[in-house]
Amino acid sequence: MPFIAESPADIASRETLLSMSGLDFMRGILDGKIAGPAIARTLTYSLHLVEPGRVVFRGKAGFGHTNPMGAVHGGWYGTLLDSCMACAVMTTVPKGRFYTTLDYSVNITRALSLGIEIEAEGIVQHSGRSTGVARGEIRGVEDGRIYATGTTTCLIMSGA
Repeated sequence: MPFIAESPADIASRETLLSMSGLDFMRGILDGKIAGPAIARTLTYSLHLVEPGRVVFRGKAGFGHTNPMGAVHGGWYGTLLDSCMACAVMTTVPKGRFYTTLDYSVNITRALSLGIEIEAEGIVQHSGRSTGVARGEIRGVEDGRIYATGTTTCLIMSGA
């Protein structure tokens, strides 16, 4: 069962991060051996599945994620897509390396009602020595409808 960092002391050290492959790191979060990011609590999502080149989060937008018109804020969609796409890239990063998001794009295709459970899936399209590219979708778990799509480019760097 994943757990979420409560304080900076819970976050994995740089040495821990660089001592394993990105896939092992992501599996460590899924298995609860490594703390997940605190933002997951704030945005009410959690890691659901980790495979090579693929990551799925599940969650629900709540009232605290709305804009002044009462709709789910675009930043919620964007952060969730950035998370699933970049973490999918992380699953392809070898031991001793790490990534950071270089650029991402989000297209919101329909309004998401509060309380609808969604899956945010990131799938790697390319992973090389210095860049990773992924696409993502936010879909309703029950209705299967696409609520948003995205793409990302990540920079893959050496920890040395």
